[in-house]
Amino acid sequence: MPRFRVITAVITALAASFSATAQDTTITSKKQAELIIPRPAFQPVQSMDQTQADAVDTLTTANPHIKILLMSDYTWKYIKDPSYVASQEEFSEYWTHEYPDPYRVSLESLPEEIGIWVVDSLSQYRCPNQTKVYSKFGYRHRRRHQGADLPLQTGTPVYAAFDGKVRLAKYYKGYGNLVILRHENGLETFYAHLSKIMVSEDDWVNAGSIIGLGGSTGRSSGPHLHFETRYKGYAFDPEWLIDFESGILRHRFFTLKKKYLNASSNYVPEDEQEEIDIIEGDTQEKVEAEKKAEEERKAAAAAQYHTIRQGDTLGALARKYHTTVKKLCQLNGISERTVLRLGKKLRVK
Repeated sequence: MPRFRVITAVITALAASFSATAQDTTITSKKQAELIIPRPAFQPVQSMDQTQADAVDTLTTANPHIKILLMSDYTWKYIKDPSYVASQEEFSEYWTHEYPDPYRVSLESLPEEIGIWVVDSLSQYRCPNQTKVYSKFGYRHRRRHQGADLPLQTGTPVYAAFDGKVRLAKYYKGYGNLVILRHENGLETFYAHLSKIMVSEDDWVNAGSIIGLGGSTGRSSGPHLHFETRYKGYAFDPEWLIDFESGILRHRFFTLKKKYLNASSNYVPEDEQEEIDIIEGDTQEKVEAEKKAEEERKAAAAAQYHTIRQGDTLGALARKYHTTVKKLCQLNGISERTVLRLGKKLRVK
């Protein structure tokens, strides 16, 4: 397949200069994040397509932990090496296959706001079951309901929302057949009442992988997917992350507030004024960038150059063009000791 070989060659060339660094997950607020994180991190992310091309080959990059995956439809994407990611401390600390909540972390010890990369430039997202939520997070019949219930027919595929490692995959009390995935950002996602589990504990799964089939096992009034999102064992409303009806991930970067970990803290749309502030901020940045670009264009148009001749010195040129040696050095990125080469152009204004 000549076309495929050409694509492979181009990607290999790109990979030679590619390097990736781990995302900073220590950011503590959205306001702080906006100073260092591109605004697209706060924009919605579409769920992966229903049909996915098969992977046909893997290429290495300059970073041994980053691979290039070549697909059968001639597309490609960067992926993290699962063996490297899964070896991180996040996948060994508080790790058990026995019960849903292994954490021994007090709520008081958690910060008021926690900055979390839900997906980064090398990760993908798939809505586990796109539908309207019929039973929301919060109290139901005076009992705490720690997730969102998504109706489906028995046997419907249930997808991993994000890349992660299977911490638990078995029948567990009221959850019925339950799969719990832990993700490298510290979040865990729960998939309950499955009719069939299709992964094993300690498996690494990618976003969009089928982890089970929907059903009504455990304490369930009918076929549905009970989906939970937790941080350090504390559940919060999954609708803070996902718009299940549209299937959209609300943003790549999420600020989890401690108050969201309260059972009565349901998702509410972001304040409209906050969105207005972001738009106005973008507009101001654009105006300032255009102003700076215009100033640079004017400066370039007004620039004057001198071709070095025999006997020229920085001092003599400074006197000739009514400037200073220091200014000449600044304009040309040189020092006072730089040797002036014959025929080279020197900017004097």
